[in-house]
Amino acid sequence: MSKEVNSESVSLCPLSTPAATEQEMLCIFGTGDLGRSLGQRLFQTGYKVVYGSRRPHSCGPLPPGTQVQTQSARLVFVCIHRENYNFLETLAPQLKGKVLVDVSNNLKKNMYPEANAEYLQRLIPGAQVVKGFNTLSAWALQNGPSDASRQVYVCGNSLEAKQAVIEVATKLGFTVLDRGSLTAARELEDFPLQLFPEWRLPLQLATGLTAFFFFYLLIRDVIYSYVVNDKDISFRIMASLANKVFPIVSLIMLSLCYLPGVIAAFLQLYRGTKYKRFPDWLDRWMLCRKQLGLVALALASLHVLYTLIIPIRYYVRYRLAAHTISQIKENKTSPFDTTMAWRTDSYYVIGILGFGLYLLLGITSLPSVSNVLSWREFSFIQSKLGYLTLFFCTFHTYLYGWDKFLQPSSYKWFMLPGYMLSLVVPSVVLVLKLLLLLPCVDSTLTRIRQGWERTDPEKKKKNYQSELAVCSGLCLLHL
Repeated sequence: MSKEVNSESVSLCPLSTPAATEQEMLCIFGTGDLGRSLGQRLFQTGYKVVYGSRRPHSCGPLPPGTQVQTQSARLVFVCIHRENYNFLETLAPQLKGKVLVDVSNNLKKNMYPEANAEYLQRLIPGAQVVKGFNTLSAWALQNGPSDASRQVYVCGNSLEAKQAVIEVATKLGFTVLDRGSLTAARELEDFPLQLFPEWRLPLQLATGLTAFFFFYLLIRDVIYSYVVNDKDISFRIMASLANKVFPIVSLIMLSLCYLPGVIAAFLQLYRGTKYKRFPDWLDRWMLCRKQLGLVALALASLHVLYTLIIPIRYYVRYRLAAHTISQIKENKTSPFDTTMAWRTDSYYVIGILGFGLYLLLGITSLPSVSNVLSWREFSFIQSKLGYLTLFFCTFHTYLYGWDKFLQPSSYKWFMLPGYMLSLVVPSVVLVLKLLLLLPCVDSTLTRIRQGWERTDPEKKKKNYQSELAVCSGLCLLHL
């Protein structure tokens, strides 16, 4: 590099081992949090790391074993902000032929007319710029990949340059995904700016369902009681109403986790093949099933917590005391109802079992747990036990309703009770799943998923005619 830069360089912590000279040298421009974390990770992996800094005497503590100097390295990580790229223009002759890895991000989308990596390539046309490592945080670089899904995205115009970056990322333990040419750099720079992209649809759905059922039950229970019976029970909004909304939305969202799989199975049966793509809406739906399930689990957990506070609520304690005093005054005791005892015990036990399986589904969806499970084990828990969870939770709701659907007082203003509305989707899913489990249907679906295709008679006839023509042609050639 230039003599001017050499005069400002100083070795902060030189390597002392003789073997270090045989290590591949990598250079990092920038001594911020990301640059220091990346250097520490590279050094631990076996690379020789040097830092390039405009202020080598005041760049802060660096990982032990690294240097701050201007030595020649073929691969250079540019860990500085875009507004500081201008000083690199003075180093263009020294950076000619180098692979520059741009790891920068912006504060918001469309902040500049072109991507940072494209701007860097324009500043230093003689270098080979690769966009990569920008989706990783300093914490992730220090601790390494925490799960198998930790990916590094790269893009660049030079296949050789990208391969060099891919080799480094692979040695660091990351999974690499090549996104093509440098024109994809803007897309990669927008990735860190996205806020829960996979959670957007589940959260929107949960918010919409919660708002709908809250106002539905508010009209049906609270407002109806005030208008018709002239009774103010608005205090029930905080606990009773919320404890109806949460389980309703949770059950519906749990059933929505398994409905797309059922729809996909019937589509495959209808088409007679597994090689046709599903509609885009179904693909997006299936990709967010994990998030749907976790949001449903959170709502079910709130339902459990709300249920636990029922005995200590003022309203419940007041009603119990009033009922006891009333019986004492009237000198009578309510007879023990065995049927009611069976119903309540079954209701609570089925709910506990359903929530326990709910928790199991949530725990196995965590990357740290799912990574130690085989595909068959993961599929057994998420599919078979998942449908069992849906069955228990649906049965729990049926036990809650019991014979209330026969009572005219349950249909206030001709509005169905909330629990009845919550049973529609899960009941449909369970019935459709039972149809898929029929031996004749299940065997056909298994064959399709193993690669068998159902050919229509016209296509089969055309294939037969073409095969016959080919065979005849071969016979003529042989003669």
